[in-house]
Amino acid sequence: MSKRNSQSAKTAARERLREERERQAKRAKVRRQLVVACSVVAVLAAAGGIGYAVVQANKPSHWEAQKDDKVVAPANTTGTDGTTVVIGKSSAEKTLKVFEDPRCPVCAQFEQTVGTTLKKDVDDGKFKVQFIGGTFLDGDSLGKGKVGSNGEGSKNAMSAMGAALNVSPEAFLDYKAALYSAKWHPEETNDKFKSDDYLIEVADTVSALKGNTKFQNAVKNGTYDAWALAMSKTFDTNKDGVTGTPSFVMDGKMLTADSQGNPPMTVDDFNRVVDAALKG
Repeated sequence: MSKRNSQSAKTAARERLREERERQAKRAKVRRQLVVACSVVAVLAAAGGIGYAVVQANKPSHWEAQKDDKVVAPANTTGTDGTTVVIGKSSAEKTLKVFEDPRCPVCAQFEQTVGTTLKKDVDDGKFKVQFIGGTFLDGDSLGKGKVGSNGEGSKNAMSAMGAALNVSPEAFLDYKAALYSAKWHPEETNDKFKSDDYLIEVADTVSALKGNTKFQNAVKNGTYDAWALAMSKTFDTNKDGVTGTPSFVMDGKMLTADSQGNPPMTVDDFNRVVDAALKG
């Protein structure tokens, strides 16, 4: 090979190497631009996500918003915002106040054991019953009316009970009994009552509510959600000194089964303390 050919080959090789380096440099530049662009997009997306999360976190929950909504009171109620729920014969001279929370397991135990006795007494005109419902097991602060974060089943069930009360007092009592029954009442840690479908499923076991479109729509639409919060506030601000459930008050006096202040949880204890209160 001549020196001339050798030199030409070297020159061509250098040119190819230069061109390849230029191509690599261009590719590297494009890669850097893509990385920067993607990083910017990621940062913006993250910022947007954080901003959205902040907005959502500061946005009032459904139940918080309901605190400012106009209360729709169910039929068969009286008093401010329809929070006075008294059931029984007008001829009954005295009224037994019953304080309960829909998610309360002890309330469920009472209803399963003594509920039919209480209902019979009301039907017989022995006394009237006033229901006062609390929702503190959802995490709501007792006495402060704040909506908590431990669930929403008590509030949602209370709203559904309002829908049942709007049908009739009997439907209300039967539905309350069904919600507290061994078959349908969930564990305290299971917020099953937050499901409208579940509440309607329970209602289908009550003759007055089975397939009742008006009742079902009221549950799904949250017609009595604000009423449920108003009722809970009535519980929280009660003047009877009640701080737990179940509790029973007649003539301003707490009815307890023993010196420890426990509620009457058997038929015998219930009859004993109620009869004493009626005589007093």
